[in-house]
Amino acid sequence: MELAIISGKGGTGKSSISAAFATLEKNVLLADCDVDAANLHIIFNPTHEEEEVYIAGQTAIIDYTICTNCGICKDYCRFDAIHFVNNRIEISETTCDGCQLCSRVCPCEAITMVDNDKSRMYSGTFRNGKMVYGRLAPGEENSGKLVNMVRAKVKAIAKSNGLNNIIIDGPPGIGCAAISSITGVNNVLVVTEPTLSGLHDLERTLELVTKFNLKAWVLINKFDLNPDMSLQIEKRCANLGIDIAGKLPFEPVFVDAMVNCKSVLEWAPESAISKELKLIWSRINAPQA
Repeated sequence: MELAIISGKGGTGKSSISAAFATLEKNVLLADCDVDAANLHIIFNPTHEEEEVYIAGQTAIIDYTICTNCGICKDYCRFDAIHFVNNRIEISETTCDGCQLCSRVCPCEAITMVDNDKSRMYSGTFRNGKMVYGRLAPGEENSGKLVNMVRAKVKAIAKSNGLNNIIIDGPPGIGCAAISSITGVNNVLVVTEPTLSGLHDLERTLELVTKFNLKAWVLINKFDLNPDMSLQIEKRCANLGIDIAGKLPFEPVFVDAMVNCKSVLEWAPESAISKELKLIWSRINAPQA
């Protein structure tokens, strides 16, 4: 089974739940596709058997032995990436969009484009199987393409190692990276929380998932902090024909596990929340009618 775990907003506990599922069985293939803020490698400390460079566009640089500080590039830049700093033209690496216009209008040909090559994809082994994750460098874009790169690597590793249990920790939101994370999976688990914004973002996320004709599940995390809102979420899912995979209470042991670089199933295997997570995993894995 290939399960993608996503959320409409950040902070719902998506990564903690992904980590828990990744330690339920042996020979799991775990993919951290939340490339803008990957963090599962901190918990699992995988080996780095392979490292691949991801080119995320280009950035303009200035050759100051040629530049006359005429300011023409600044006048043409529509991304506000070029400024005079101490009477010298400078280009902000994180603001530059890589459109190449400044290099084309420079009368001295002092500006060239260089690849943004600081983003990486890593693959290796962790204590329960194989792991692949991407890390997008600050200011670099096209995270959906890096997610595609991660997914392609996951497919290759799964095929070469005969791995069937694939868990994908996707990014929050409904953008390109989220779409890349869920494309072609068997099941999608949407993690939400009992707040008005949680319900709003859940509805948008479910709209995305259903357009791909994927089997969608919903998990309500910290449901006991707002039982009335949790009930509203359950009713909304029922109206949409979406199954509730389960509900998890607010539990500090979740945080304790993360602080100690373990999943909650490793840290507190006999806790009520660990037992509930096992039940949720069983529901999702059960043969569909």
